Amino acid sequence: MYQKRDYSVLGPENQAAVSRGLANAKWYRFPIPRQQMKELMQRRDGPPARDMLLWLVLFLGFAYGGYYFWGTVWCVPFFLCYGVLYGSSTDSRWHECGHGTAFKSQWLNNLVYQIACFMIMREPEIWRWSHTRHHTDTIIVGRDPEIVAMRPPAIFKILLYFFGYPTAFLALKKAAIHATGRLLPDEQTYVPESEWPKVYRTARIWLVIHVLTVATALYLHSWLPLMYVGVLPLMYGTWLSVYFGLTQHVGLAEDVLDHRLCSRTVTMNPVFRFVYWNMNYHVEHHMFPMVPYHALPRLHEIMKNDTPVPCASTIEAYVREIIPALLKQQRDPAFTIRRPLPSGATPYGDIPADGVAVPAE
Repeated sequence: MYQKRDYSVLGPENQAAVSRGLANAKWYRFPIPRQQMKELMQRRDGPPARDMLLWLVLFLGFAYGGYYFWGTVWCVPFFLCYGVLYGSSTDSRWHECGHGTAFKSQWLNNLVYQIACFMIMREPEIWRWSHTRHHTDTIIVGRDPEIVAMRPPAIFKILLYFFGYPTAFLALKKAAIHATGRLLPDEQTYVPESEWPKVYRTARIWLVIHVLTVATALYLHSWLPLMYVGVLPLMYGTWLSVYFGLTQHVGLAEDVLDHRLCSRTVTMNPVFRFVYWNMNYHVEHHMFPMVPYHALPRLHEIMKNDTPVPCASTIEAYVREIIPALLKQQRDPAFTIRRPLPSGATPYGDIPADGVAVPAE
């Protein structure tokens, strides 16, 4: 009989993962020649600068359209597009610039990272270290603080994520706690103490910006400022990032050391890939997180004979895998998708009862 697990990083599963050798473990990696990997990891300012310029033009255009048509039904499509750029495209830009791989110039990575973090309401110091743990211990229960669909899955809660609830309000609550000079107990386990003062400072700056936005709206007797900055654009614009994000790991294996078992690559159209900055190549990204987003399609071509065939679209991913898996895990939380590998690929390794997963010989 399945025993419900404690997904917190402070619970007994943490020590169990350490005891089983799953914490900070060695993962399977597809062998790529050193020189070829060096070329793939080459950082450039050109591709991200081009993408960010287009992003900025679209951002300003939709913002102006929303302002120009404010008070009429015609403002709705402009704000819908503005919201996707504000609350969804920032997810991938936060992510890539947090890795420090999007731009060659680190100051550009840091600038975009800070802006995107504010928009998506992910405090930069907290999430930088949270995401480091996510990559070190991907979907290791008790270790990974970014597991979204726990077992059995809370489907109604997952649906609420599409509307930014309760994530936006929890983000504000945590920022308020951090502004008082405190970190939550779980955050203290993965954020270095030397970073704590930065957390407190950032939270205070963020709260000032949110308060000033509300004050401006009250002064103008208008909702318009709140449509552009803060909680509201995140809530009405986050749906696409949730739609993309659930394709990454949902329904796949927990407590394994092979990214092909716990991550999913999905084919996307050019518009989705622009919004998502190629994070649809998620097996490739997790296996080689220092490869910039613009090189992931090349990495995919190199690795494709050793990884499961990608889902042909996000719709296929949901219809054939994600939705059925969530429903099955309601009845049988132990159910896990195990996607077939191409002929000739390195076989999956299995987790021994008392040891670490390794690829089969």
